[in-house]
Amino acid sequence: MHKNKILPFLLILFSFTSFSQTIQSPAEFLGYELGDNFTRHHQVVDYFHHLAENSGQLILKQYGKTNENRPLYYAIISSPENMGQLDEIRKNQLRTTGLIDGSPVNSNINIVWLSYNIHGNESSSTEASMRTAYSLLNGEMESEEWLKNTVVILDPCVNPDGRDRYANYYWQYGAQPYNPTTDAVEHREVWPGGRANHYLFDLNRDWAWQTQAESEARMIAYHEWMPHIHVDFHEQSFNDPYYFAPAAEPIHDIITPWQRSFQTEIGKNHAKYFDKNNWLYFTRERFDLFYPSYGDTYPTFNGAIGMTYEQGGGGAGGLGVITEFGDTLTLKDRIAHHYTTGMSTIEVASKNAKKLNSNFKNYFDKNRNNPNDPFKTYIIKWSPEKDTDLEALKALLKKQKIEYSTLANKQSLKGYSYFQRKESVFTTNENDLVISSYQPKSTLIQALFDPKPNYSDSLTYDITSWALPYAYGLETYGVKTKVTPSSNTVRQHTEFNLEDSYAYAIPYSSFEHSRLLASLLKNKIKVRVANKPLQFEGKSFGRGTLIVTQRNNESVNNLNQKLQELSNEFQLEIYPLATGFADKMYDIGSGEYSYLKAPKIAVVMGDGVSSLSYGEVWHYFEQQLNYPITSIRTDDIASIDLNLYDAVVLPSGYYGELRDFLKTKLLTFAQNGGKVINIGAANSLWSDMDETSLMKRNIKKDTTESELKLYKDAEREALENNIFGAIYEVKLDESHPLAYGYTGSYFSLKTSNNTFKYLKDAWNVGYILDKDYLVSGFAGYKANKNQAESLTFGVEEIGRGNMVYLIDDPLFRGFWYHGRMLFANAVFMLD
Repeated sequence: MHKNKILPFLLILFSFTSFSQTIQSPAEFLGYELGDNFTRHHQVVDYFHHLAENSGQLILKQYGKTNENRPLYYAIISSPENMGQLDEIRKNQLRTTGLIDGSPVNSNINIVWLSYNIHGNESSSTEASMRTAYSLLNGEMESEEWLKNTVVILDPCVNPDGRDRYANYYWQYGAQPYNPTTDAVEHREVWPGGRANHYLFDLNRDWAWQTQAESEARMIAYHEWMPHIHVDFHEQSFNDPYYFAPAAEPIHDIITPWQRSFQTEIGKNHAKYFDKNNWLYFTRERFDLFYPSYGDTYPTFNGAIGMTYEQGGGGAGGLGVITEFGDTLTLKDRIAHHYTTGMSTIEVASKNAKKLNSNFKNYFDKNRNNPNDPFKTYIIKWSPEKDTDLEALKALLKKQKIEYSTLANKQSLKGYSYFQRKESVFTTNENDLVISSYQPKSTLIQALFDPKPNYSDSLTYDITSWALPYAYGLETYGVKTKVTPSSNTVRQHTEFNLEDSYAYAIPYSSFEHSRLLASLLKNKIKVRVANKPLQFEGKSFGRGTLIVTQRNNESVNNLNQKLQELSNEFQLEIYPLATGFADKMYDIGSGEYSYLKAPKIAVVMGDGVSSLSYGEVWHYFEQQLNYPITSIRTDDIASIDLNLYDAVVLPSGYYGELRDFLKTKLLTFAQNGGKVINIGAANSLWSDMDETSLMKRNIKKDTTESELKLYKDAEREALENNIFGAIYEVKLDESHPLAYGYTGSYFSLKTSNNTFKYLKDAWNVGYILDKDYLVSGFAGYKANKNQAESLTFGVEEIGRGNMVYLIDDPLFRGFWYHGRMLFANAVFMLD
């Protein structure tokens, strides 16, 4: 080695030696032993800053912030030599995947990403992250050797808002010393608990959809590294032993044999340590690898070895809790277990670095050159009405690093039609979106677009269908041949210039139009909606078209300019009408136009309400629709004058002891002219009541079945009556205001077997017919049979008001984009 090359390395080594002598253990820094208290997020951040400032082997990088303004960090730890060339290691990894240009060099450096505390009240893992970081910097468990060929990325807390909600609760109510009895208040979180983030979303279901700030920021960081291994640390019931890989069935069939086998290798290494300590554990049960938006599946579909580790504890664990075996499970126990599997994962990665790199490279080489997907090209149809929906899908694809393009000219092709559910011939046009399977993200594309995912076992942990064409309501064709696209397409921003006119017509066909309507109403611009098709000055307009007139808007300063600004903001064309005299009926002054009032909306939240469903509604209004609401606790609703509001939203829930009171109060509210919007399980409040026509349908017992049943089959027999996130085709009455803007079928994600009969003397706006209604996903044969001739969305007039029944949740997890306009219609279009 040349003399002046030795000197810098010696300086790095000297720096590391001096640094390592000054770092404090978590106990020294915090003033208590890990496990004696729950560490608040700012203290965790302070500790990692201490490590970064006093060790040359750790870099701390902020990658985002939460809705409550807490910073999101990850730490990078490796050997001194690797720390000196981190950027080149990172870029070489991206060249290997093909996400950036250039030829990768052969490398035996592997990247392990450890994510802690995505569920805020599964709190032991953040404590374990501090112990893990300190141990790595001190060379414990031979880690000094492991770091020579391993870069470790630790995200100490994926969900700071949820964690602090839980930690603060325990600091407020925890006994000193802790009380292990489950009756104690410290083991019983109050609604909504600490599991979810600020908007009460489950971040571990949001990896692919990235509806939340934390998810979007994390995935930008993730795509900067594309690790070989990703671990998501969790907790489960405090009575359960530890779970680690290999995963349970169903394992998605696009997961490679290599990924499956390496999970087993890692699991066996964990077992070695757990056996030595007499710790109980289980594998290959309960936690599957199917739904693509988890912290184990999403990395797996991106070429990594993705795994979930589950420690007993959770929100009820506290600092110590008595289990059903009479033992006391302490927070210190939980930290030790997560620490051990984390270090064991790094050990296996280091000892198999060559194998990891070789298989990782092969994975992406195959994606780019010979993808497994039977569909080699996806073509998503464009139409003027679907333009903004297609732009929304493009935005999601961009987050995923999925490449898309357009075709240079028209072609006649044959492909699988998602809407017709069969092979058919179709003609492309130049605005159709083209996604080739020959790209780095080929496997992820297959997972997200699969029209009928193949599940090896129906006992799955989550929904069983999620295909993006159905979620966005976009007709898509899967073509089995490679179609050569043109260059990438970027939508050009259009500058709309609006002439001063008698009136303005705004076609209504997408959620962006709903957002524009919300903005018009917030700006106190009076709007009417057309209840019949229209024709003015040679142009046709459909039902739902928004009409803004100069008359009645005299109080709006420079109406024309304001509309032009909104047109440019939302990139939606507004058509000036020089006259109110229609080519064909109906003139602007006709009674076939309804005035749309800016509604005052109350949303019920609190005990008895699903926190996740409330979170969807809250996030929808604040972050998607940008329209104000008033959230009212169930504890307070008795004292609230609902006559001050135009609409009350009931998120999914069972409402407990409040049911009878709520029904009486809300029925009176509706009779007096109010609107009640019911989501999911909330609809059960109104079933089989004399005042409403909503009637629940119970699954009928098949009298031909034998009464003899085996106990071992009980769990599987229960599946006959259940639906796990299956997609159904729903027919819509497009003439009804609830369905304005929709054409053709609506595809609904059904997550419950609750089934209701068609309404009598009311409006069955969305409904399932008697055949060919299950599109994709698992539904038990009894539950599926029961869906025939059932209600999905309905509206019933109650006195002077309306009861709106949304049996399926159109806002599910924020990613079912096609349902957003329907919910907006429920809010704005129904008088």
